[in-house]
Amino acid sequence: MKRAVTIATIAFWIAVAALNLMAAREPAAVGGAPPFTLGELARHAGATSCWMAIDGVVYDFTDYLPQHPAPEAVMLRHCGKEATEAFRTKDVGRPHSPHAAGLLPRYRIGELAR
Repeated sequence: MKRAVTIATIAFWIAVAALNLMAAREPAAVGGAPPFTLGELARHAGATSCWMAIDGVVYDFTDYLPQHPAPEAVMLRHCGKEATEAFRTKDVGRPHSPHAAGLLPRYRIGELAR
């Protein structure tokens, strides 16, 4: 019985890792679209439309808000803004996990205009 549980646990984590790798390799849904301006980003500053720019890339986190491990308010204060520093420090001086960074590609919608 212990062996079956161990094998099932290992298989589960292998599947999770494989799905995360596949998600990271999915092409972004940008397809040559023009970059988003800071003004356009600012129009998506709430729970019904939460966009953020991190390292010059724009992400739509609207669907992710309820899944975020911290309370929704933690992310909401960064919606509609350039949030690179917030992502790098979690507002407390600690970086997000590699898992969190691996989730970014699935929410990418375009580039931020320079």
